[in-house]
Amino acid sequence: MLRRRAPAPPDHRPPRPPTSKFTRLAITHALMMGGDAAMVVALADSFFFSVDLDAARTQVMLFLAISFAPFLFVAPLIGPLIDRVAGGRRFVIQVVAILRIVLLLLMTQYIDALALFPLVFASLVLQKTYTVSKSALVPSTVRSDDELVEANAKLGLVAGIVGAVMVAPAALLLAIAGPTGALVYGALLFGLAFASSTRLAAEVIADHAADAEETTQLRSGRLQLAAVVMTVLRANVGFLFFHLAFYLRQLDEGTLLFGAAVGLSALATMCGNALAPRLRGRLGEETMLSVALIISCVAALSLALLSGPVAGIVLACVVNFCAAIGRLGFESIVQSDAPGANRGRAFATFETRFQLAWAVAAFVAVAIQVAGDVGYLIVGWMSFGTLMYVRSEASGLRRSGSSTDETVPPAPPDPPDVDAKRPVDSVDSVE
Repeated sequence: MLRRRAPAPPDHRPPRPPTSKFTRLAITHALMMGGDAAMVVALADSFFFSVDLDAARTQVMLFLAISFAPFLFVAPLIGPLIDRVAGGRRFVIQVVAILRIVLLLLMTQYIDALALFPLVFASLVLQKTYTVSKSALVPSTVRSDDELVEANAKLGLVAGIVGAVMVAPAALLLAIAGPTGALVYGALLFGLAFASSTRLAAEVIADHAADAEETTQLRSGRLQLAAVVMTVLRANVGFLFFHLAFYLRQLDEGTLLFGAAVGLSALATMCGNALAPRLRGRLGEETMLSVALIISCVAALSLALLSGPVAGIVLACVVNFCAAIGRLGFESIVQSDAPGANRGRAFATFETRFQLAWAVAAFVAVAIQVAGDVGYLIVGWMSFGTLMYVRSEASGLRRSGSSTDETVPPAPPDPPDVDAKRPVDSVDSVE
């Protein structure tokens, strides 16, 4: 006679809390940054850095122009349409991840040919496209505006830490299997990023076009001046990256020096993201942006006097650090000066502008042939000129009696139960 098996005792363990929206975005972001790091390591020992300098300069100028031209005209037109579709930005991230896989696998076939150049620059365009979509998604992953700046700072830290960690396996594969091994590793990371992106929430970033209030607030004087500062800080990053790429190539161990510049710049960005929230508690947003410009200016002009490759590496670290500090100050101004604006749409719009500034400055760096210290001077004088312009305009706004445009209407108070209706989804889960 068969005995009936006793029922299993009930499981008294508490249910596992669901993964927050921010954590899912952070995981996807980490994997995307890991794939980027693997590609950079693979290119260090490829035709990309071994081709003749004059030929490289021509190819880079051509492909920067070709690659970013569609981004310039299409992004402002397609972006608003994508924001109105449920899961539109998530879909963009998924498409970018798939295309990055395809491009990295194609690079393995053309690692020693000129065809490598369009593949690399197509990857750069996709990288910028991902950044815009990620910026649009961040506001939907937090409970309140108070968490928004903290969330962006944490994503910056994630990018820096993961980039540093993912470099080690890529470098090992580069030593064992050459650039092909590192590229396949990068493609695998982008594949994991695609899988992770399928778990992102299908958010509608902006279900309606910008109304008169949002348009007016985003054109406020203080916000527009902050955008100018951030545009120049991001342009400095793009200019110096390509300036050093060609300047250091002319020197002995140039590839190693450029690799050090890229790695240390990523570390400096991570430090800026870690320090920025603390500075925000002690300094005003305008002060943070002004300090970022002043540090960039003083460092660039001082290091131009010292000259040399080490000065360039140090300046790259300073410029990236200042861009991280400035970004947080800018985001704080968007929150305070445009309370009626849709955060996702606003950040995507401004991020598109900043990425285009990076591309234009990169093109200029490649197009002009200047010595290393002259390039440093350009960064310094750009920062100085922007600082003088912004201070002059800010003085005009203060004389008019307001730090923002007088046409900006006061924002209506939030309903008291707005936070209670939003799902509990804290950025603390990423710690």
